[in-house]
Amino acid sequence: MNQGFKCAVVIGAAMVCGTAQAQAPANYPNKFVKFIVTYPPGGSSDVMARVIGQKLTEYWGQTVVVESKPGADGSIGMEYAARQPADGYTFVLGNFGPVIAKSLLTKVPYDWQKDFAPVSRITIAANILVVPTTLPVKNVKELVALAKRRPGELTYATSGPGSMSHFAGEMFKRLAGVDMITVPYKGNALSITDVMGGQITTMFSDAVPAMGALKTGKVRALAVTSEKRWPFTPELPTLAEEGIKGFSAVNWWGILFPAGVPRAIIDKVNADVVRALATPDVKARLGELGVDTITSTPEGFAQFIASEAARWGKLIKETNMRVN
Repeated sequence: MNQGFKCAVVIGAAMVCGTAQAQAPANYPNKFVKFIVTYPPGGSSDVMARVIGQKLTEYWGQTVVVESKPGADGSIGMEYAARQPADGYTFVLGNFGPVIAKSLLTKVPYDWQKDFAPVSRITIAANILVVPTTLPVKNVKELVALAKRRPGELTYATSGPGSMSHFAGEMFKRLAGVDMITVPYKGNALSITDVMGGQITTMFSDAVPAMGALKTGKVRALAVTSEKRWPFTPELPTLAEEGIKGFSAVNWWGILFPAGVPRAIIDKVNADVVRALATPDVKARLGELGVDTITSTPEGFAQFIASEAARWGKLIKETNMRVN
């Protein structure tokens, strides 16, 4: 690890370390806590926050209020969270999109390394590669062969610029050596509807919409985007198994405080989140979203974010991705 990257990780741990000597109030929390969600109500992020927030409410005897601040692939909510008081009474559910935003967008009004204190990762999720059943392919190899026979003709939908479906599509194009047209949508529901109708030839969809579409018989699932087979769809091969070596595009979520929150509060929330995610009811409810639970130390989460930012920033540069 070079010195610059080490510094980025240290800074990214935000005042995970910088305020370590501060003590949490004995009765923390003694009022309601805001849990910021950077995407619209009803989506996966919103449901995750409500499930975890309800469990923390039980633990603390204080209400965890979920507050939605959607827009700009999570950047609006992240900026809002960064500007909140560093008193431990506001945290945010961040994910892949806002982390890579600095590389993808021309202007980002926050810096995760300076403005946030990571608490813990909470969930990960693979996407599912789906095609309409009217497309004459039954596996990834046949899809790649078709795309190579028809360069610039096949399309892939995204749930929005900078979404995991967008990045997975760009990675697929690069690693498979195919030329496909990107078609951005505002949300997964609209995009997969057009895949079902045959207007779009493929999509790397979130698990829940994909599984719902599969029940209609109008789409076919070809593979998952994780490095290993996904526990919720063990029958589906990975892209790597299907010949797309090095393919891995897994969405993730985690909790962050504004920078400057006392370390003792960070440690308490980390411990309670880890405890909540280990309970069978939380695991089951999150499993219904097609996501698996995963936890980390604050420092481990900071290191993970730094590695993800570097990894996806490289793809952005190589493919000249840009969202204005």
